[in-house]
Amino acid sequence: MNALRHIVAAAKGPIPAHAGIGLRTQHHEQIVLERPPVAWLEAHSENYFSDGGAQIESLAKARELYPLSLHGVGLSLGSTDPLDAEHLRKLKRLVDWSEPMLVSEHLSWASVDGRFLNDLLPLPNTQEALTHMIQRVDQVQNLLGRQILIENISSYLEFEGDQMPEWEFLAALSEKSGCGLLVDVNNIYVNARNHGFDAYHFLSMLPAQAVQELHLAGHSINCYGDREILIDTHSAPVCAAVWELYAYALHCFGAVPTLIEWDNDIPALDVLVAEAHKADRVLEQRCALAA
Repeated sequence: MNALRHIVAAAKGPIPAHAGIGLRTQHHEQIVLERPPVAWLEAHSENYFSDGGAQIESLAKARELYPLSLHGVGLSLGSTDPLDAEHLRKLKRLVDWSEPMLVSEHLSWASVDGRFLNDLLPLPNTQEALTHMIQRVDQVQNLLGRQILIENISSYLEFEGDQMPEWEFLAALSEKSGCGLLVDVNNIYVNARNHGFDAYHFLSMLPAQAVQELHLAGHSINCYGDREILIDTHSAPVCAAVWELYAYALHCFGAVPTLIEWDNDIPALDVLVAEAHKADRVLEQRCALAA
């Protein structure tokens, strides 16, 4: 734990290959006062687009203590609508000010003709969609002057016109745009259960050199007749099967910074910290086996 406290103190350095937690409003003050022993923090970019105020002040205090990652949820990167220039201006201002080690967005869309849906919706895995995403990622990376990471999302449908599996789409997007990958292990597990593919094969087909961050989260199970549908709710502890899949992800990618995501029914801070420490133990065990 002393080594982890030393990592936390190096707030301006790169994000270490240990576990972090999401920075949520209800924990701002407690994190600054107690400095819990987690390796880094991830903030949702859009929560800090204001010109000032309490949110910005809280982020500034936390940023002095921990390495930071920014994770966007509202850019609608895969939409055919033009990218929102004001959104990008605020994102660049935030990136330039907070100096995050990583900046990420989703392989998704959420808007049509300027109307936004409150969800991250999947793209078809087609060459046309891939070309579109490459252009959009290039646009964002050029504006920010840095690489971004793209995260795989959970989904509850498949497109009949898909031309390639999602792992092939992600690998090609990374290769042709230069973006990194944020691999959400829980989303892969949810989709594998919902759509009937092998989650372990999915992980094994991703380019290890492109993977720079992992996400872990909990999900819910809904029953419709005799069928179960897994929903990526981020409202529960990480389940045993996802922990096992996480260990395999570390086997595929090596030691990678890992985030505990918990966005709904947010628990006490010590619950999040305990989940992060569990991820660290899995990571340390995997590294010991590889040594």
